Amino acid sequence: MAHALYRLGRLAHRRWPAFLIGWLVVLVAIGGAASTLSQPMSDKFSIPGIESEQAQTLQQELFPQTQDAFDQATGTVVVQAPAGEKLSDPANSAAVDDLLTELRDVPQVGSADQFVNPVTAAKGVEQQLLQQAEKSGQPEAVAQANAAAVSPLTEDGRTGLIQWTFDVDTVTDVEQSTRDDVTAAVDHARDSGLTVEVTGTGMQGMPEMGMTSELIGIAVALLVLVLTFGSLVAAGLPIITALVGVGTGILGITAATAFFDLGTTTPILASMLGLAVGIDYALFILSRYRTELRHTDDRSHAIGLAVGRAGSAVVFAGLTVIIALAALAVVQIPFLTAMGLAAAGTVLVAVLVALTLLPAILGALGRRAFAGQLRKDKAVDEGQHVDNGGTRWARAIGARPVLAALVAVLALGALAIPAKDLHLTLPTDSTAAADTPQRRAADLITDGFGAGQEARMIVVVDAREVDEPRQAPAAYGKVVEWLSGFDGVANAQVMAMNKEGTGAQVLVTPTTGATDPATEDLLGDIRAGQGQVESTTGTTIGVTGLTAIQTDVSTKLQGALIPYLAVVVGLAFVLLMLVFRSVLVPLTATLGFILSTLATLGATVLIFQEGTFGLVDGAPLVSFLPILMIGIVFGLAMDYQVFLVTRMREAYVHGDTAREAVVDGFRHGARVVTAAALIMISVFAAFMLQPDNLIKSMGFALAAAVLLDAFVVRMVLIPALMYLMGDRAWAMPRWLDRILPNVDVEGEALTQHTATGETSGRDGDDDNAGGRHGRGSGDLVTAG
Repeated sequence: MAHALYRLGRLAHRRWPAFLIGWLVVLVAIGGAASTLSQPMSDKFSIPGIESEQAQTLQQELFPQTQDAFDQATGTVVVQAPAGEKLSDPANSAAVDDLLTELRDVPQVGSADQFVNPVTAAKGVEQQLLQQAEKSGQPEAVAQANAAAVSPLTEDGRTGLIQWTFDVDTVTDVEQSTRDDVTAAVDHARDSGLTVEVTGTGMQGMPEMGMTSELIGIAVALLVLVLTFGSLVAAGLPIITALVGVGTGILGITAATAFFDLGTTTPILASMLGLAVGIDYALFILSRYRTELRHTDDRSHAIGLAVGRAGSAVVFAGLTVIIALAALAVVQIPFLTAMGLAAAGTVLVAVLVALTLLPAILGALGRRAFAGQLRKDKAVDEGQHVDNGGTRWARAIGARPVLAALVAVLALGALAIPAKDLHLTLPTDSTAAADTPQRRAADLITDGFGAGQEARMIVVVDAREVDEPRQAPAAYGKVVEWLSGFDGVANAQVMAMNKEGTGAQVLVTPTTGATDPATEDLLGDIRAGQGQVESTTGTTIGVTGLTAIQTDVSTKLQGALIPYLAVVVGLAFVLLMLVFRSVLVPLTATLGFILSTLATLGATVLIFQEGTFGLVDGAPLVSFLPILMIGIVFGLAMDYQVFLVTRMREAYVHGDTAREAVVDGFRHGARVVTAAALIMISVFAAFMLQPDNLIKSMGFALAAAVLLDAFVVRMVLIPALMYLMGDRAWAMPRWLDRILPNVDVEGEALTQHTATGETSGRDGDDDNAGGRHGRGSGDLVTAG
């Protein structure tokens, strides 16, 4: 691989006009496809085969007009009269009527009959249910309780709901102009003194994504790069190439919406990850290029060596991230698979950019690649016996390795403790940021109607197998009676029967909210007892609705967490055995990864779920966050492991003692790993400035994971363990060594060939290619 990458890097450097034009053509082509083929994104968090999806299929069989829960575009306006007043007061009622008039004129809102004053609608609901009760012989008290449960007006008459279904096929068909018109009508209603908020699936557009977070992350990365290279031009190159990679990836994702259903968080994740790895991969190669220039005046040869050596590690690092993200398909969750593959595609683009576009730009710049010097390059990383910050740190760890290892393990273990209370759910209005319209509307509904209003479930009752069709209504009544007996049920009532009388929908209103563990327990209790009711009534029962679907998805994701972690850890162990020709080194690397992962989950639970420090209102974590974090951070952790420990291995193989090898690894790798980790942390942490709590939590988790893994695990725990293991760290059974293929990540073969002039001869025109690049065979990357 090193030889092929050497030739690729050298070719890109020498034929830079062709490579630059090629990348421009790619950008234009993908941009054209994105602008002409793209479709709206939608958050459809469903999993085929889960119980709630099966119940929804049954519902659609019995009630053919029923839409998919995620496709139904709904709108809800919450209106509240001032304190001490009611919506039925003349002034407030007139203001509500004006609001209704404006809403009826909004395009795509459907039939005007849906827009009824909550006061009028509440009276109609009560009258209708009382009449039905009189015909069926149902007690009037039960009818009144049912009316109160589904009334669009609170008992005190102060808060009301205006609910409608948009006249569209799916949520994504609602145009932004329609949402803007609804919002404008709501704003006008506020001028009358009413408190008015709007929510609903049809009102959910793309998350607001300003450029503030990206710009802050880039600014910090630029500062780190300036300090690393001491050159303004060199510092800007990784930023430029990373932006090209992210732009290409995002355009590709946008174009892919023509063929796949992608969620609104997909481009956010790809942007976050692509920007971070894009900068880091360019940093590794550019740093190595500067090191090679100290040994040769032939810039094409130097970039060939840089791509052949550091590029090999970039390919390995990128491959681990791509494999981990693509492995999300193993859990068989469609929306998560799409997110993983989209992010993996962006990482692949970042690798290709680093291997081809960066050398081409360096070819165009020539000797100006390190122009704009702010400090003189003292080459402090050269020489086997030179001391720098990395060597001093390594010796400090080596002085007390047992203490260092214990402190690292105890610190990570303490942070991991809150992870035992991990509670996962999908985003809802009640978990949105406190200053969003969705959250304000949810709070008004919860205060006025109870937490269960937004957590309703639908129990579908199939009576097609009932022996006597006339007995079906009685069977429905028994199901309602059974459901009403659960402690967590505030109300259960038949909300619809099909024309044939063979099916019914029972609306269940819990006493607790959609993200409350008690609601999840209630769903489990209903399912646990449905078999007995089915045998008693002769019916088939299924529970569906958004709450049931989201609960099932969260349960599925939480159940997939451990198997996925096992797959990733197993993959890490095998890959690291190939790289390091050792058993203990991969073992400590993967155990360290598990520790940093658990510690990150604990810290995220502490801050975002428990609301510690008051940074956000405490809420359950989004269901797919842990799996995504594991997939992403796994690749980054192995990246840092490779850049530090491969130099240790090379020094040990060439005769250094085990202790000296650790110091040598830090001499050449500590600075570049520190710079890379700081860049990753700054890019990820900057996303905490986004208004969306989901994005905030993702940014925090990724930043914390990199911080803990890079600076606690790789910089403290791993060297301490390497000191303690000594020579045993590099032991490997002979039979296993013979079986495993030789993966030359360090570019050792390239060094041997270039030393004899073979690589130079193969490319033909490098008179000084051989023997001028010095020792460097295992010098994977250096910061310079």
